[in-house]
Amino acid sequence: MRIGVFICHCGSNIAGTVDCPSVAATALTYPDVVFSTDTMYACSEPGQDAIIQAIKDKNLDGVVVASCTPRMHEPTFRRTVERAGLNRYMFEMANIREHVSWIGKSKDLNTGKAAELVRMAVEKLRRDKPLIPKRFETVKRVLVIGGGVAGIQAALDCADGGQEVIMVEREQTIGGKMAKLDKTFPTVDCSSCVLGPKMVDIAQHPNITLYACSEIEAVGGYVGNFQITIRKKATYVNWKDCTGCGLCVEKCPSRKFPDKFNENLCNAPSINIPFPQAIPKKAAINAESCLMLTKGKCGLCAKVCPVKCIDFEQQDELINVDVGAIVVATGYDLFDWHKYPQYGEGRYPDVVTSMQYERMLSASGPTGGHVKRPSDGKEPKNVVFIQCVGSRDKSVDRPYCSGFCCMYTAKQTILTKDHIPDSQSYVFYMDIRSPGKLYDEFVRRAMEEYGAQYVRGRVAMIYPKGDKLIVRGADTLAGTQVEVPADLVVLAVGAESAKGAVQLGEKLRVAPDQYGFFVESHPKLKPVETNTAGVFLAGACQGPKDIPASVSQGSAAASKVLGLLSKKELESDPAVSRVNPARCVGCGKCIQTCPFGAIKEVQDRFGNPKAEVIDTVCQGCGICTVTCPQGAIQLEHFTDNQILAEVNALCPPKMFANYE
Repeated sequence: MRIGVFICHCGSNIAGTVDCPSVAATALTYPDVVFSTDTMYACSEPGQDAIIQAIKDKNLDGVVVASCTPRMHEPTFRRTVERAGLNRYMFEMANIREHVSWIGKSKDLNTGKAAELVRMAVEKLRRDKPLIPKRFETVKRVLVIGGGVAGIQAALDCADGGQEVIMVEREQTIGGKMAKLDKTFPTVDCSSCVLGPKMVDIAQHPNITLYACSEIEAVGGYVGNFQITIRKKATYVNWKDCTGCGLCVEKCPSRKFPDKFNENLCNAPSINIPFPQAIPKKAAINAESCLMLTKGKCGLCAKVCPVKCIDFEQQDELINVDVGAIVVATGYDLFDWHKYPQYGEGRYPDVVTSMQYERMLSASGPTGGHVKRPSDGKEPKNVVFIQCVGSRDKSVDRPYCSGFCCMYTAKQTILTKDHIPDSQSYVFYMDIRSPGKLYDEFVRRAMEEYGAQYVRGRVAMIYPKGDKLIVRGADTLAGTQVEVPADLVVLAVGAESAKGAVQLGEKLRVAPDQYGFFVESHPKLKPVETNTAGVFLAGACQGPKDIPASVSQGSAAASKVLGLLSKKELESDPAVSRVNPARCVGCGKCIQTCPFGAIKEVQDRFGNPKAEVIDTVCQGCGICTVTCPQGAIQLEHFTDNQILAEVNALCPPKMFANYE
């Protein structure tokens, strides 16, 4: 075998603490290495051309590149060796940046370690063999999970690109959090006016099928060929016949259940349409409060319905669909501010969340757009806004910034002045973060044109005094304690991961971070991709985002999907597990432990049970190989012999002779 080794300087990233020419010289002493050199930037076009030229000139059978992380650069170098005529799996990489130069200061020690990592890569390459990927057809259909603004944008872009789209939304209507907003920053234009046409487009687009009141029950398959089971929950209304006339809503006598869409500021009838622009505009019955479903009496909605679409016997329905790609756009939830006892823990009705205040401001809200104190219905004159409730606070395990709270608070102070001209707004803040286009100007406008008084400091407590709420906090700029008598207190609650996101991630095989947001494949280079091929992220499910960022990411995810499904066929990674039937005893342990369901039981010609790997489903994780008690399963490209060769290169067996 003829092996070539290339040691990358990576500017000063590696060469600053590693003697790269010395590592290249040492590599020439390794078995089967016939060519070794160091290069400034191996991943650059000249660097790749040099690798191709060396393969041709030296008649190389395999290549080792020692440079940065394989996670980022291995696909690049695999394509390089393929262009030179080698099989892509006759390439190995040694990470001497993250594993050496970035974690050690001693140049001598780093140089020695880099040489050892290169030796390990050489020994593995000596035992590598060419692998040929298989090709398979894809399903030209996309699943979009979540009907917020990010999911809507992704679905419309995919549908406009000619792909059939299945949208699944667990709520009764699409629109997400944006549908609840009165106005949007920094333009202060009507949220429904912006979002409404896109919601209608979803309903009317010939390439989009919408399943509201539905959730993902199960996910199987692999990129290009996912099998999805959707649970369409019983609404007790036949939506095919329902016209959304609202007569049943008007006549329903049961109105004891909090209105979820209006943030529990009022009660909703047991049969309800969330808001006038809802898509789909269909009625649904709340089984927990409906008198007919809980007590077996009433049924008034069924009597007054002109199209007779009420069905109290309706059951959940399971729908199976095949899709080629999945876009996850499950959005976010708001932090539960009751974890702050200093803010009253819900004892004071005039302490509301920012989203509740949005519903007060909205003309379609419970107060018809008139701002009123929940306690007595009076118009508040002093409104205090408290920032960073559930953001940038380690005490409640939310150290991250939610990003948009500063901006929507500035918007709400402007709207408060518009609704109540003689009102005064106070904002307690830690820092103002307004990095978007026209954002900082918008905050300045709230201060200078609308007179909002910003107080830099945290609020220590809120307590009642007469018909007022006293907000006590610090003014860190003035170095004093302040107390502000408030008629209404608005808490700028931060964003957290959506409820059920972790459970959905398990079905999709997408990992969450420590706060429940989905983890992208790479934070800079692959922000909408995941480590599960064919599954993409859009919007605030990946981390807190405002509307423009969510829309942008929705379009980005759609572009990835269209690029993926534009190919006639996809390639499967041949680095998958293989079963040796002669050693397999049919114990089934590999089947039980495989997280992807990629192993099935088959019968050999004598009727004995054997394991068999489904190539296109296997993700090459290797769990089965370490589980098999007989050693009957080997992971291609990472066999026991290949891994042991790396170990022996670093720790020769003679080192352990004294321990035998």
